[in-house]
Amino acid sequence: MSFFSTLLTRLGLRKAAPTGPRESIEIYVGNLSYEMTDEQLRAAFAKYGEVRRARVIENRHTHKSKGFGFVEMCYRAQAEAAIRALHDKSVMGRRLRVNEARNGKGSH
Repeated sequence: MSFFSTLLTRLGLRKAAPTGPRESIEIYVGNLSYEMTDEQLRAAFAKYGEVRRARVIENRHTHKSKGFGFVEMCYRAQAEAAIRALHDKSVMGRRLRVNEARNGKGSH
């Protein structure tokens, strides 16, 4: 990595290259705005790394948001950075609850 690239990364103007093994990290995101879409959820987490999938959980009958969702990220370090940055942060007027999902996918 060049000096300039390293400087941009350290200043937070460019994401660092992922380190560690590529793995699937599932993140639970609670207290979402009922208007938040899958794409908006993806965009919030993409600032911190590679997002494999983001989904807002909907009621199967009304197709309205249930106020929570899941984000799947490709690298643990990026997922942990996103969790630290977004937990208890106000997004679309709601304070998010963000943590690693328990017991595998969709366990909440």
